[in-house]
Amino acid sequence: MIVESLFGLSLVLSSPATINVSLNGRTDMAMAPAPLPDISMRQKESTLLPLVRRATQCIVRKVASDPRYDGNVGPATINDLIIDSIPACARPVRAMIDAHDRLYGSGSGEAFLLGPYLDVLPSAIGTQAKVRK
Repeated sequence: MIVESLFGLSLVLSSPATINVSLNGRTDMAMAPAPLPDISMRQKESTLLPLVRRATQCIVRKVASDPRYDGNVGPATINDLIIDSIPACARPVRAMIDAHDRLYGSGSGEAFLLGPYLDVLPSAIGTQAKVRK
């Protein structure tokens, strides 16, 4: 459900007048940079982690400030709140995706966002938003 909604939102956000948060590959694969093989996994993770934190903090701030969030909302409401926060957090989310692509190869950022990142994001919001309130 959340993946489909984010994909639909990405189509709306990918107009030229907005920041490109499109989850579709925005770089031609032939022109896409290859992953950086000469740096260690630890270096890649230390490069990516601040961007993941920044994107997560932005989403947590938006969700926690939404009047629909009361700390005890169900999964469907959390998913809706995440989707509603993406336009306001387009820059940090896009930076996270782009950095992942540079570090691990073209298309990996989208896969990371739609896979492991979204898998743990609702839990992170639940934990971090409660601390904020």
